[in-house]
Amino acid sequence: MTIDPKTIEQAALVLRGAAESGTPVSPIRDLIAAGGVEAAYAVQESNTRHYLASGRRLVGRKIGLTSLAVQRQLGVDHTDYGMLFADMDVPEGIPVSLDQVIQPKIEAEIAIVVGRDLPHPDMTTAEMIRAVEYVVPTIEIVDSRVTNWDIKIWDTIADNASSGLFVLVAVPRKLDRLDLRTCGMVMEVKGEPISVGAGIACLGRPITSSLWLARVMANAGRPLLEGDVILSGALGPMAGVSRGDVVEARINGLGTVRATFAAD
Repeated sequence: MTIDPKTIEQAALVLRGAAESGTPVSPIRDLIAAGGVEAAYAVQESNTRHYLASGRRLVGRKIGLTSLAVQRQLGVDHTDYGMLFADMDVPEGIPVSLDQVIQPKIEAEIAIVVGRDLPHPDMTTAEMIRAVEYVVPTIEIVDSRVTNWDIKIWDTIADNASSGLFVLVAVPRKLDRLDLRTCGMVMEVKGEPISVGAGIACLGRPITSSLWLARVMANAGRPLLEGDVILSGALGPMAGVSRGDVVEARINGLGTVRATFAAD
């Protein structure tokens, strides 16, 4: 079923208003669910166009819901994607202000930085491997503009895949001699483990999830470009975070990324 463009714009405005006011809203799925995930991506695209027109800069994509653990946490069963803007990047060592988000949670991920444009919807695994410039461990601060994270697949897609902020470690690693599938991860808050996992959680391996994304984005008319960042998916369950927390995620072979959350 095709959803009226006015309804798409209405849903986009509701989510944008929540982001701007810092006040979460009721789920929007009743507005758009009849249109399937296509309607949800139309809402996301509407807000992407708005943000680009207002001066925000697109620097990559995030892949969401690759992990069965996260899918179970949120009650969804479908991988999705969202846009990464330059103002979502928090340099490692700079305190993360939770005033920038509404209902934050954290995930440990492997970020892939693309070394060439990826315009082909039939891209192969070998081409994806050759396109990887480097990889780095990442902490993603996910967020939801929907009250109490009461989301289904339509809500999270429309809400830019529940994106928030991200912290990349500043020490890149080349892909050669790394098996991202078996890279184990432990994420700790104040020294206590809160999430564990491995690269296999990302559709079997992060290269596979990134290949899925590259094909989808080429088909959607927003292909990945040289220098783009791909957040390839959560390596383990997401966890809560509070003001004053110090979060470290260690990924075997890649190193450690730390995010310090401002106390006020």
